[in-house]
Amino acid sequence: MEVTATVEHWPILHPFAITGYLFTEAEAVVVELRDGELRGTGEGNGVYYVGDTPARCRSQIEAVAPRLAAGVDREELLTLLPPGGARNAVDCALWDLEAKREGRPAWQIAGLDEPQPLLTTQTIGAGPPAEMAQFASDFSSARALKLKLTGSELDAERVTAVRAARPDVWLAVDANQGFTTASLERLMPTLVAAQVSLLEQPFPPEHDADMERLDSPIDTAADESLQDLTDLERLVGRFDVINVKLDKCGGLTRALEIARRGRALGMRVMVGCMTATSLGIAPAALVGQLCDVVDLDGPLLLARDRTPAVSYADGYLRVPQELWGAP
Repeated sequence: MEVTATVEHWPILHPFAITGYLFTEAEAVVVELRDGELRGTGEGNGVYYVGDTPARCRSQIEAVAPRLAAGVDREELLTLLPPGGARNAVDCALWDLEAKREGRPAWQIAGLDEPQPLLTTQTIGAGPPAEMAQFASDFSSARALKLKLTGSELDAERVTAVRAARPDVWLAVDANQGFTTASLERLMPTLVAAQVSLLEQPFPPEHDADMERLDSPIDTAADESLQDLTDLERLVGRFDVINVKLDKCGGLTRALEIARRGRALGMRVMVGCMTATSLGIAPAALVGQLCDVVDLDGPLLLARDRTPAVSYADGYLRVPQELWGAP
């Protein structure tokens, strides 16, 4: 096989703030595997908070390119590259190539039913409350919203303002590790009054034990606390929901395994994404077929996207067959 890995830069429509970070562009490493006339492609965005940048991902891929060119399957890849954006890009390219070799779509190879449109959240970055409320109003077709909070005194006003602007939507909040037990205790009455349905990653992973003592009337979700399959069992009893991301665990192969194992352990499952283009969203949408909560709005944050692209209408995500994973 011929193997190429390229880093791409995609401008973001509006600066996007979360706890500790401000995003102004999205970076991606795109892998292409060529086998004669057949081509498989995959995208990885890396995990910014552990230094897993697309440039680092490309270096990792280039280091194993001779092994990839000689031919590896998806199970071998799990031992060839560590979890992260590099393995995600290669794994998804292997799925795409396998669909073309076998003449059947990736969803069939994965043992899934034919994919259906997915109700997805749309995310609003942390900012002035009035600005967040305006974004909520502008997302008029959204049926579910997720608010980025930071642990500051503004959080209560942010939640209240958005709920006033959109009394109709399912609402989640994501602290990205930004809360302390004290700040969350102060905010909790506001979250309950605003009918928030999901509280994502309130504390840093090193404080996961605090989740056992948290008497939350709102379901909680693990994001940064769940990187790979090895993290899963210790989260049982601490979180209600696990947020599976292909960039964290290193591809669709492992993401499907985590989603299925999480369900077997009695946890609800969510699929999320980094700030990805449609090429990164398409394989994640297959995981979404197994999920209770879908958060795959990455392309909506971009100033432009790929062609063909996923579409968003009436709150639902739809993936065109020709984008990825088709024969």
